[in-house]
Amino acid sequence: MCRLAAITSSEYFSPIENILALETMKEGHDGSGLGLTLKNLGGEFKELKKYPILSGICSRKGKEILDDYMKQLGFKLIHEWMPKIKPVRGIIRRDYYFARVYDYPEDWKNKSDREKEDFLMNTRITLRKMGEADESIFVFSFYPDIVTLKEVGDPLELAEFFGLDKDNLEAKIIFAQGRQNTNYQIYLYACHPFFIQGYCTMTNGENTAFVPIREFLMSRGFPGYMGYNSDSEVFCHILHYSARQLGFPLTYYKDIITPLKWEEIEQRPDREALSLLKMSLRPLCIDGPNMVIGFTPDGTCFMVQDAKKLRPGVVGGVKGKYALMSELCGLDKVIPERDRLKDIYPMKYDMVIVSPGAKEVKVWNQLPA
Repeated sequence: MCRLAAITSSEYFSPIENILALETMKEGHDGSGLGLTLKNLGGEFKELKKYPILSGICSRKGKEILDDYMKQLGFKLIHEWMPKIKPVRGIIRRDYYFARVYDYPEDWKNKSDREKEDFLMNTRITLRKMGEADESIFVFSFYPDIVTLKEVGDPLELAEFFGLDKDNLEAKIIFAQGRQNTNYQIYLYACHPFFIQGYCTMTNGENTAFVPIREFLMSRGFPGYMGYNSDSEVFCHILHYSARQLGFPLTYYKDIITPLKWEEIEQRPDREALSLLKMSLRPLCIDGPNMVIGFTPDGTCFMVQDAKKLRPGVVGGVKGKYALMSELCGLDKVIPERDRLKDIYPMKYDMVIVSPGAKEVKVWNQLPA
């Protein structure tokens, strides 16, 4: 199993908060890796929100390839963040860890946001393919106001390795996963969180319906539905497909991955739409024990469970700061001063939704009251 620590706040905070929460949940992960995704950035990125940020790792050879390709496309590098590495025993240092801020090529500056998103995604995919065979380039995200950092090792040791306790890297939404990889080899592209065009998820569990879901998504003809080094990456792509590509409201994501029985659908006022949803998107129904945490482009955060509620999850906090955690001890670490009676443990029909800016939390239920 994995352990997940997500925090959404009205104020900027450091990813060290997430990592310390992971440390309290360490019995649930083996320290095989850390993945971080930061949204709504502060610090040195605060005034650069309109520019896309390329996050990744590369070798010296990969850096030359990356620089040449970005120059060829017309991207102009305007800022670069690189962690101040401190050697830590057992962690193998790679040549370059980076979050690079670029200005768009001149002929792309006046394109629509949707066109820009596709351009950035296709650029990321091309760079990934260029460096994947020899692992000279890893790219995890290329999107405005998003930074992603991943590496193999114990989360707390990696925080020291990257100097996160002393760096000014901060954000208002941060997702972190401490990873125990039970189904695949240790590989950076298999490490959560997963991100595509403003949508992000991370998962504790396993998805035994992975193959039919993957085949359905890949049949959509969308170039971003690729990779799949982890059976959990499809959760992010289902979210993207339902919300961005089909334009459905966020709550339909829950209806798609854990569809109601036909007799339960009859109780819903939108039963006709829901029936069509169930029939047409049946291949996206998940199977196996899962708890999923995600965010959308507007900063909404959520938690959902599989239909059998076979993985733990809890949401709690105070107005202006909420945490979505695998375990209660992680929530206690991050927000100890909250009213514990208001903690939410979502069940099989629930979707816990935290509004942008961490203003409020609500529970949406698939069954009408």
